[in-house]
Amino acid sequence: MVMSPTPSLPRIMDKAPDFEAVTTHGPIKLSEWAKDSWVVFFSHPADFTPVCTTEFMSFSDLWPEFQKRGVKLIGLSVDGIQSHIAWTRNIAEKQGKKVPFPVIADLNKDVASKYGMVHQNQSSTVTVRAVFVIDPKMTIRALIYYPLSLGRNMQEILRVIDALQTADKHSIATPANWKPGDKVIIPAPATDALADERVKDKTLEVIDWYLSKKQI
Repeated sequence: MVMSPTPSLPRIMDKAPDFEAVTTHGPIKLSEWAKDSWVVFFSHPADFTPVCTTEFMSFSDLWPEFQKRGVKLIGLSVDGIQSHIAWTRNIAEKQGKKVPFPVIADLNKDVASKYGMVHQNQSSTVTVRAVFVIDPKMTIRALIYYPLSLGRNMQEILRVIDALQTADKHSIATPANWKPGDKVIIPAPATDALADERVKDKTLEVIDWYLSKKQI
């Protein structure tokens, strides 16, 4: 059996595809709903499934942390609106976790197709676990994909937000395993003269001329 090709994925620094959709919080248009906010837009395979339930519980637990960072959450699967409502109410009733963010009903896969969320070789009937981080200019800044069997680490998604917002504010980069409070990486020198200055700079942690850190 020959699988049809997976739709192209939006890429980092692409404009986030706009859409109108029905959600558990009513109809929305992404560009209007997300105006002036960061957005974490994520898909899950299906309602009333165990891994997805743990993810929604975790997202709900961290909702205040996302709010502190000016981030809106919005989920999606190819289930219908009544299924979404029943499932989120079940999570509230059985697990004591009220889902505070909207969930898109995408039965026709219209939105999922725009974001390349259905990967045919994984499943042709459900969305994989995609995460898109979208900035206030509707630009895609990061994307992460997980298979159906792998639940996401929500702390890592928060860390990505923190790193992107810090980089934007201070024009720096963040090293591996960075978390708020750690030193950041400053841009490498662009000339020999600046490289000479860098290695003599006592205000920085100079590992080498091209790799230096500072506290912000």
